[in-house]
Amino acid sequence: MKAQARPYSGSPAGSAGGGRSARRQDQLTRSSFFLMASSVAMAVLGFVFWIIVARLYPPEQVGLATTLISATELIAFFSLFGLNSTLIRFLAPAGTRNAQITKSVLLVAGSACILASAYLFGLRWYGHDLVFVRSDLLLAAAFVAFCVFAALNQLTDAVFIGARKPQFNLVVDGGVQGLTKILLPLFLVGAGSYGIVTASGGACAAAVLASFFFLWRRVGFRVDLRLRRAPLLPQAGFSAASYAFSALTLVPILVTPLIALHWLGAAAAGYYFVAFQIANLLNTLSDNVGEALLAEVSYDETRFAVMLRRSALILAAVQIPASVVLVAAAGLVLRLFGGSYVDHARGPLIILTVGALAVALRTWVSFGLKLAGRLGHLVASGVVLTAVTVGLAVAWAPKGLLWIGFAWLVGNLASGVYGCIALFARRRTARRPATTPGPHPPEGAEGDVR
Repeated sequence: MKAQARPYSGSPAGSAGGGRSARRQDQLTRSSFFLMASSVAMAVLGFVFWIIVARLYPPEQVGLATTLISATELIAFFSLFGLNSTLIRFLAPAGTRNAQITKSVLLVAGSACILASAYLFGLRWYGHDLVFVRSDLLLAAAFVAFCVFAALNQLTDAVFIGARKPQFNLVVDGGVQGLTKILLPLFLVGAGSYGIVTASGGACAAAVLASFFFLWRRVGFRVDLRLRRAPLLPQAGFSAASYAFSALTLVPILVTPLIALHWLGAAAAGYYFVAFQIANLLNTLSDNVGEALLAEVSYDETRFAVMLRRSALILAAVQIPASVVLVAAAGLVLRLFGGSYVDHARGPLIILTVGALAVALRTWVSFGLKLAGRLGHLVASGVVLTAVTVGLAVAWAPKGLLWIGFAWLVGNLASGVYGCIALFARRRTARRPATTPGPHPPEGAEGDVR
């Protein structure tokens, strides 16, 4: 069943003249700014966190901690089941919003508990060095709780975006979470590797508590257990497609370092990982603009075409200068990690930075497909991304690390081009006069994307 968008609660676009139209466009810019500022703050404070950790803890403990932290992030992602995108696209009106949020929180928290428990149970087969976590009931319970908080943090972020209050994401993620994260390691040195995990998980917990405080004070959220008032089944198709697309985009990110490790060795994999993490900040900015677009068009669907074009201009204004600066400063940035990184990771970093423009195209058109209801094409674009990137990476890896970066660039470009064809070509076809009589959807029902 196709999910129905929430009705727009304001006046139709254009009814109040250019001033109101300009304000709506400014809201898109404002939301994009706050989300990008949040991402930059998190990246900077995260960098500080790892510098502090590296100086306070031995490498062995850092290695164990990063494995557990990565596990919590993956479990949090899989626990969402696409509900984060659904709460942006279909945030319920005030009468049923509390029940919708409450139901989503319960589903995500329950899923995170189950997946985290399953992960701990399986450590005997794939994580012998981490078995100490499941051997201690307190550590195991804390790990499950950290996974729940990590998932809920992403969910509450989506609620703020859907409610068009992204400034609280900056306060919560860039402020509360980031500052807590860099302070806790100072007090947890004696806890070893689990002290690092606790610092990360504790920061997520602080962010979630702050999020619920702001949801209560500024969004009017109250726990509403009348769950039947806000059924999620009508949006199940949208949630599933968003979830599948996100999972498909995750595959190349996880697999390409393994390909580098297999063909080129551990050192090359390390160089690629560092280069990708630096370039990935630009990719995060694309997601921020896309989420702002999703919220604004969901608020007023008559502005689909205007907002789509506006978001493209914002992306270009941000990504092109940022990419130019990072390409020029690639050597200086990598020098922070050591001279060997300058020698071996500079080329891949430049290619991945240029590839961020292809990622921006793919991300932008993917949000357009979500808004236009082209969910099958959305998933297909994810398949194109994964198949092309992984296939080319395997084929080109023997040529060197630089070619794995090219595989990432080409895969994202292919996915973006496919998405543009699916979004724009189909709209032109749909506008041709019908050859047989019958009812027609109103013009612009799914958004004019010319």
